[in-house]
Amino acid sequence: MKKSAEIKRLPIINIAEGVELGRVKSLVINPEKGSVDFLTIEHEDWQVSVKAIPFKKVVGIGEYAVTVENENAVIDLNEIPIANQLVNKKIKINDTRVMTRKGQLIGEITEYYVDDENGSVLGLELKVKDEMVILQSEFVLTYGKDIIIVKEDSLNHMKKDISQLDDGVIDAHDEAAAASEKAVTPEDQLAEIKSRQFQLLLGKKVTKDIQESNGDVVIPGGTILSEEHIQSAQEAGPSVFVDLTMSIEA
Repeated sequence: MKKSAEIKRLPIINIAEGVELGRVKSLVINPEKGSVDFLTIEHEDWQVSVKAIPFKKVVGIGEYAVTVENENAVIDLNEIPIANQLVNKKIKINDTRVMTRKGQLIGEITEYYVDDENGSVLGLELKVKDEMVILQSEFVLTYGKDIIIVKEDSLNHMKKDISQLDDGVIDAHDEAAAASEKAVTPEDQLAEIKSRQFQLLLGKKVTKDIQESNGDVVIPGGTILSEEHIQSAQEAGPSVFVDLTMSIEA
């Protein structure tokens, strides 16, 4: 398992000839599969076309390099329509906001974890309030360009540590947390979600005017969000609040 940041900028080594083919420039996400399907290559001689390696052609991802059998693993994305379409979708995951299916904002992704054997996205690292938590990829419904949509009960399945990501055993701490969650009312959960929304948006700059359906401006563009601004957007309705969450500087 690797962080995306641990893969980017790694040299790509051709095993057959022992030469460097370039460096990993970016990870191309397949939003339907929830996986990394291609690694794009940064090379000073390839300025016109975009070269990449299908993840299935990767032999291994080590601490110091990505290895492939030979240079035939490299493809031109412009010649592979499906690969080109994935690149143009621009799914980046990192720095993307996370929202539940019913429109509750949870947090923002700071990193994600990849299975270095098959490219599957295993989990997401989120900043929720001032705390970093891990969410397993099985709770993701949609990988979008601007927003990642997760299941409604995702808040109850956050992990404190990456070591718990693929751990199917519930330890004493998890059992205690589960027991505590049973006592939490829907009203408590809603209050917690709203608190997290405040923490995520507070102090951020709005990139455009946030308007109600009748055209009235709720929050002018350029505003640095205060608690009063966020509360006004929440009171104006779900569509206004979602518009606000998608119109702030990262």
